Amino acid sequence: MARPALNKRLQCVQADHEEARMTQEQFEAAVEAAIDSIPDEFIDELDNVIFVVEDEPSEEQAAGADDENASFADDELLGLYDGSPLTERDSFYGTGELPDVITIFKGPHERCFAEEGEDVLLDEIRRTVIHEVGHFFGNDEETLAAMGY
Repeated sequence: MARPALNKRLQCVQADHEEARMTQEQFEAAVEAAIDSIPDEFIDELDNVIFVVEDEPSEEQAAGADDENASFADDELLGLYDGSPLTERDSFYGTGELPDVITIFKGPHERCFAEEGEDVLLDEIRRTVIHEVGHFFGNDEETLAAMGY
């Protein structure tokens, strides 16, 4: 996985209330930076996984989200892991399997954290990415919470 330079600071678009709002490109760059912050030994284990950025969760995604596969804030779905956790894969895994998908949602992040400023918004995007990667590795909510995610 290519690792873009992390020194490109995001310039958020300012909204009416001095909230940190991002363009789609800026949000995607923040998600990429969060992925790039994951140590290589974990990145190397992300087999058959793709990352997707969406504006909002679909009705199907919202209905299928629970504490075992998603990140929430104020009942907003921030991120979702859809796939077979590494701990549940057997020797037959990979035979025609579709990729696992980690989806990060832009709208909920902005609604929950934009008014707290750019640094908080960027930190929450990073936390969500790491949280969903944690679900890929088979971590439950209790374990992720103990780790600060």
